[in-house]
Amino acid sequence: MHDLNPAVAEALLREWTASESLIKHGLAVACCTESYGAREAQRLGLTGEEAARFVALYRCAGLLHDFDYERHPTPAEHPFVGVAYLRERGWPEEMLHAILAHADYSGVKPESHLDRALFACDELAGFLTACALVKPSRAIADVEAAGVRKKMKDKAFARAVKREDMTLGAELLGLPVEDHIANCLSAMQHHAAELGL
Repeated sequence: MHDLNPAVAEALLREWTASESLIKHGLAVACCTESYGAREAQRLGLTGEEAARFVALYRCAGLLHDFDYERHPTPAEHPFVGVAYLRERGWPEEMLHAILAHADYSGVKPESHLDRALFACDELAGFLTACALVKPSRAIADVEAAGVRKKMKDKAFARAVKREDMTLGAELLGLPVEDHIANCLSAMQHHAAELGL
């Protein structure tokens, strides 16, 4: 059984990634997926050690979903190279499945709650970061859910971010888009210092 240490996952992300913005993306997605892990652990009635491991799984998935992206940016290699590397080192299959499922071209569909949470948080975390960086303060604290909704409709803003993935992600979690935005925004605001936002 892998010990699922988020500090080890973060060290791996930093070892494979030079780009500060890509590291911050991993941290942001980790905050959002971790918050969904905590909600799900609560819903399942998990406590103590079991709950901690469950939440750590979500955080590690967020930290490592793109850790191979800088070295292997093509759809032929990402996230397959990273997943093979993690598998060799005994990281849990459920986490590897989620990492594969976050890439819509991988042929792996998001099935578990972890799969759906990672997929749902990936594009949205990037979009929320973009929303923060256009604020005069560049602070996530100044981003409001209603403003995020408005920016989603503005096709020129952060145009690389797939709006349909953000909407589909909320659907996969069984949530209105507004709730999904509010959940992730709150998670990122809670970790603003760590994210440099």
